[in-house]
Amino acid sequence: MSVIQVQNLSFTYPGDYTPVFTDLTFSMGTDWRLGLVGRNGRGKTTLMRLLSGELTGSGQIVSSVKFDMFPIVVEEDRSALACMRSAVAPFDLWEEQMSALLADGTDEALVRWGEIEQEYAALDGYIIDEQICREAERMNIDHHELLRPMRSFSPGERTRLLLAALFIRKNRFLLIDEPTNHLDAAGREVVARYLRNKQGFIVVSHDRWFLDQTIDHVMALQKSGVHIEQGTYSSYRENKELRDQFEIEENERLEKDIWRLKETAREKAAWSDRVEATKIGQGLTDRGRIGHLAAKMMKRSLAIQTRIDRQIEEKEALLHDLEYASALTLHPMEHPAKVLMRFQNVSAGYDGKAVFRHKSFEIEQGDRLMIAGPNGAGKSTMIRLMLGQMEPMEGCLVCASNLVISYMPQRADELHGTVFELAEREGLKKEYFMMILRKLGFPRSMFERDMSGFSMGQRKKVLLAASISKPAHMYIWDEPLNYIDLESREQIENMLADSQATMIFVEHDHAFAANIAQKTVRLP
Repeated sequence: MSVIQVQNLSFTYPGDYTPVFTDLTFSMGTDWRLGLVGRNGRGKTTLMRLLSGELTGSGQIVSSVKFDMFPIVVEEDRSALACMRSAVAPFDLWEEQMSALLADGTDEALVRWGEIEQEYAALDGYIIDEQICREAERMNIDHHELLRPMRSFSPGERTRLLLAALFIRKNRFLLIDEPTNHLDAAGREVVARYLRNKQGFIVVSHDRWFLDQTIDHVMALQKSGVHIEQGTYSSYRENKELRDQFEIEENERLEKDIWRLKETAREKAAWSDRVEATKIGQGLTDRGRIGHLAAKMMKRSLAIQTRIDRQIEEKEALLHDLEYASALTLHPMEHPAKVLMRFQNVSAGYDGKAVFRHKSFEIEQGDRLMIAGPNGAGKSTMIRLMLGQMEPMEGCLVCASNLVISYMPQRADELHGTVFELAEREGLKKEYFMMILRKLGFPRSMFERDMSGFSMGQRKKVLLAASISKPAHMYIWDEPLNYIDLESREQIENMLADSQATMIFVEHDHAFAANIAQKTVRLP
């Protein structure tokens, strides 16, 4: 193992006044399985782009290995095998060049052929297809399927194949950004098992279970810088709670000391003022002596005030990394009906082809129901039925009269304008909407910015806050936690656990599903 060193790294996006990083310094091992965590907007993706060389900041990055960023873009019309070969190295190009050089036969051509062949062999070009097949099998994809076009695979399968291709590269350290966003529950288990047997990577994920299964170190981007420790995400959270509790208790002690010192300072200042006032009407000697005493009292008062200022600075530094996550609240409307929605032998699909068949269940007021199933099983189709955006092919779907639904879509790509303008368009109570955003960690400075420049996590929080702000009988959320940071996930989880709201959701986060779902409809 060698060490990757980052020294005094600073970066600010062009046109922005607030730096993302200032003098960031840390080191990590090239064989670590490192989980990178931190609230949305804290700079996780920016840090990985700086490491990969996609962005350039000031400071120094010293590493004996090269960095590769995931996800990558490939020509999806080609076969999966060809896409994976090109993701590892330009083997096809090298083979064409070597063939042409051999045909040329000149001394210069043969020298050039030797140079290319040496690089081709060093990167295992002669056995690359076998390596790709082996890695695909480890990702639970039959190697015989690799002759299919890459675009014929599901987004989750493409994620698994391209991630496996990058791990074939030699002398690399992988920077894996949000691999779980396109993975269903089964896919997350496959990738977690795969990563557990690899080393030398940073992974950004907001799935607590996934991190616990894959990492052996945690790097947390905090308000004051970076914190690194060995262990899983769960052990990091336990340790952080202990550190936070210690800091809170220390803060309470300091506040008591500061209050006592301020009282003492006020008393000393008052004494010196009173002593100074007694000079009036006294003789020259008395006034001199009294003035001397007043000066001494003032000097002591200033010394005490200096101590107070030092204590205040200590307190502020002490609480630098406390993440304040205020409790969220959800206020559902009450409906006179007990049963809000009833599926009776419902089948649904497109162009006469069913995605699921003969589903029967009821949604009662106060239920928290999860729609579960692999990608392509019809989860989004079932949500469209609930929203009235399509009709069943068979069976009957009955909704309670005057049912008000607050819907949070899966995608947030089309958000534009400021959050103030969104509140106006959606008829939201602006003050309540902004309060929810602030509780989710939004700085006030973001309210005036165009949402098209927000990170995906920030956009998802806007959608989430908008849905919470809408009075409704039923809340339907389609993969609400994609891109949402871990602290906010826990806020949302606690809110739903404390609420009597009727909630229908699709979510692949194991911990969230286990803690929130009271009922489950499985597809297909």
